[in-house]
Amino acid sequence: MSFWILFFLLPITMATADPLRPGYYSETCPEAESIVGDVIMKAMIREPRSGASVMRFQFHDCFVNGCDASMLLDDTPTMLGEKLSLSNINSLRSYEVIDEVKEALEKACPGTVSCADIIIMASRDAVALSGGPSWEVKLGRKDSLTASQKDADDIMPSPRANASFLVDLFAKFDLSIKDLVALSGSHSIGQGRCFSVMFRLYNQSGSGKPDPAIEPKFREKLNRLCPIGGDENVTVDLDATPQAFDNQYFKDLVAGRGFLNSDETLYTYPWTRPYVKLYSKDQDNFFKAFVEGMIKLGDLQSGKPGEIRTNCRVVNSRAVDVLLES
Repeated sequence: MSFWILFFLLPITMATADPLRPGYYSETCPEAESIVGDVIMKAMIREPRSGASVMRFQFHDCFVNGCDASMLLDDTPTMLGEKLSLSNINSLRSYEVIDEVKEALEKACPGTVSCADIIIMASRDAVALSGGPSWEVKLGRKDSLTASQKDADDIMPSPRANASFLVDLFAKFDLSIKDLVALSGSHSIGQGRCFSVMFRLYNQSGSGKPDPAIEPKFREKLNRLCPIGGDENVTVDLDATPQAFDNQYFKDLVAGRGFLNSDETLYTYPWTRPYVKLYSKDQDNFFKAFVEGMIKLGDLQSGKPGEIRTNCRVVNSRAVDVLLES
């Protein structure tokens, strides 16, 4: 069978050079954004933690080869995807919420809305439904044809990362220090695992001692929740208001009550500290900077061929292999 016959027989939509823009689906799927918002709201009512989980998808997707929904692909016999990468395994959850959104959109507008755009819309809605800001999103992304566990492992930062490393990492994506601190405010909602804080509590920098930046009473609380030899999958609130998207996260950092090393280091590092202090006092300023950062994050693109997946977990067809080889 020739390439062109295969191309027309199988359901695949390849990437175009169309720029991202608001209202991308205004004619092809005018209810797209309301459908996404409705599913996310129902999911958060059913399981409040899903809001934080869905919101983080945008960062975990866009940082690895651009915003292309590669993180949603399941492993195959010939591809190790991103779900089992160091930053995602036992950490990211609520993939089924994106499945629900996709199913609803496929019923309303078959083969129209990409999984990559679903992540962008769902992340925005999760923030807004948690009490945070809402914003106009640019849409028109295509879904990747593959994923790479290695790329995710090589790119995504560890919870042990310090601010100096994070500043340099974000700069590679044209994201500023301001963007770094504001986007870290995504930890205003949700929980983290004891696994991610054990070294801070008991062996910071190989010292055999706790991180001196941890406020003593907060450290005592963490010691009770995350004891040596305990279940490191136990989850702990990332700030004092884990279901409300607000600036409490930054207030906690100033007070020495940041959960992750990569959080608290934003206050102890002189280049990032001014923004932490500003956002701890001015929630509106934080919200504005967060929106700016999310929009810039959403602009990251790989430029590689893509499609509109009918199932976010798998590419559409064998035609992908033929196209990549042509």
